[in-house]
Amino acid sequence: MSFYGQKIIPAIRSMKDFEKMLNSSFTYGVMLDIHISQLKSVIDYAKRHDKKLFVHIDLIQGLGHNEAGTEYVCQELKPYGIISTKGGVITTAKQKGIVVAQRAFIIDSNALNKSIQLVKKTDPDIIEVLPGVISKVIKYVKEETGKTIFAGGLIDTVEEVEQAIRYGASAITTSNTELWDVCK
Repeated sequence: MSFYGQKIIPAIRSMKDFEKMLNSSFTYGVMLDIHISQLKSVIDYAKRHDKKLFVHIDLIQGLGHNEAGTEYVCQELKPYGIISTKGGVITTAKQKGIVVAQRAFIIDSNALNKSIQLVKKTDPDIIEVLPGVISKVIKYVKEETGKTIFAGGLIDTVEEVEQAIRYGASAITTSNTELWDVCK
């Protein structure tokens, strides 16, 4: 199983990584750590190259990480999708017709239960489980929600990519460009 043919979803932290993604066979990517002033041109440039970007709203510098900021990004910039940890952001983006991924940091059983409850409330299209090396949690979240799962964080090897996929992840989000090259 993969996310529309991609095992890896490049997580882009710099313009150098953005260029690498544009010149790759990847269709989907995640834009991290970007200033609001650059976001429109990056999204437009990606679209011209037939790339579909998820924007991690919580990491956009200079933007309120709330419903108003989300509305602006969805209506004016129109990325393919957004990623957030915030329920209000997820709900707003869904109302605007944008593909949404809810990022869930699973650090213990309490965080796991709260994440499942939030997912059931907000109904995102995708859940990004972090850290992505916790295969039993990937399997559990997939079974409990029936949602598409991305795994991200602390995945360093091809074996860890394959294990996450085996346990139910549709794709791996990673800024490790070496994995971009070997796991296409």
